[in-house]
Amino acid sequence: MNTDTFATASVDPSGSPSLRRTLTLPLLTLYGLGVTVGAGIYVLIGATAAQAGPFAWVAFLLAAVVVGFTAFSYAELATRFPVSAGEAAYVDAGFGRAWLATAVGLLVAVSGLVSASAITVGAAGYLGGVSGAPGWALTLCIVTAMGLLAWWGITQSVMVAGIVTIVEILGLIFVIVWGFAIADRFGVSTQDLVPSFTGVQWGVQWGGILGATVLAFFAFIGFEDMVNVAEEVKDPRRTIPRAIIYTLLIATILYLATCLAVLVSVPMEALAGSAAPLVLVFATAPPEVQLGFTAIAIVATLNGVLIQMIMVSRVLYGMADRGRLPAVFAQLSPRSRTPSVATGFVAVCILCLSLFLPIEQLAEWTSQVVLCVFVCVNIALVAVKRRGETAQDHFSVPLFVPVMGALTSVTLLMASVL
Repeated sequence: MNTDTFATASVDPSGSPSLRRTLTLPLLTLYGLGVTVGAGIYVLIGATAAQAGPFAWVAFLLAAVVVGFTAFSYAELATRFPVSAGEAAYVDAGFGRAWLATAVGLLVAVSGLVSASAITVGAAGYLGGVSGAPGWALTLCIVTAMGLLAWWGITQSVMVAGIVTIVEILGLIFVIVWGFAIADRFGVSTQDLVPSFTGVQWGVQWGGILGATVLAFFAFIGFEDMVNVAEEVKDPRRTIPRAIIYTLLIATILYLATCLAVLVSVPMEALAGSAAPLVLVFATAPPEVQLGFTAIAIVATLNGVLIQMIMVSRVLYGMADRGRLPAVFAQLSPRSRTPSVATGFVAVCILCLSLFLPIEQLAEWTSQVVLCVFVCVNIALVAVKRRGETAQDHFSVPLFVPVMGALTSVTLLMASVL
């Protein structure tokens, strides 16, 4: 399919409605930050600390390195093929195998469903701590509300998500400032934050760090979602690479600073495995401060659910539009120009997963599925570049970038299953 048609058309040749191009660089960056920042850091620092102890921040740094190589691969592929269901299109271009492209597209959809379910469980946990309402009822309300917002319209839903993203980033900055400058130092000392590179403890420490990196990787999942709204982005060949890079840089800085602030201010025995880890930083704060931050954490997790819903529905839409899934998933609402059937299907799947699986299992599955996709996408870019295929005005990276992206993703995937 000629990707140039996606850059200009607002309706297809038959006159049917198509996706509307309204996303600019700030909106797309906020979209990526919304799903990245809200997805993991508010929920999984406790689980990461349970495995890596005071070296949890190293796990986040290693995860950022793994993600970094693949992020640049995505930036090039997204400018070569600026379409929805991006990963499926990339694998199709790289390998020329329709079945493999369909399989990768389905893996992307599954990763989004499982990720959104993990975030829903976290959101219900934060809400339950405040309201005392049963988890199943809160889960039902969360999924229904976010599904309706995702159906409302891409501009409206991403603008809402963007505003919420700013709030949750300010929340993380609040954690960083409070943890370093105001909270009592009940956590680990500064010298205990550096892992050993020699001695008896070397293998134990780094084994825990590598295992925790798989969980920390979950917190970075999100930048790849931006390529799946490519058909709704203005000037995708310029906008998407910049948005991916900005998202990764900002998220990495926020994650490392937040993790360090939590580690030095919260006792390890309280932090390890906590379902609401960032609230622990404010354990000695006035009640209004604790309640205010809990509200921010709730909003942050809800934002992650919304953005994952948007992403998965666009993957299903893009694959159905290209004949890889039943045509019903390509149906757009005449009013909102959003994939209504796909959005409803996504909401039902998220609800079922959220009600029956624990957050740690959901996060681990998400990481493993996404790592499989990353391996395929990086190898696809290697294949495209080795054939010498060119595209007009596309972002380009050296060949070693996708090679390293594939190798680091395989390494982390093997660590997660061993």
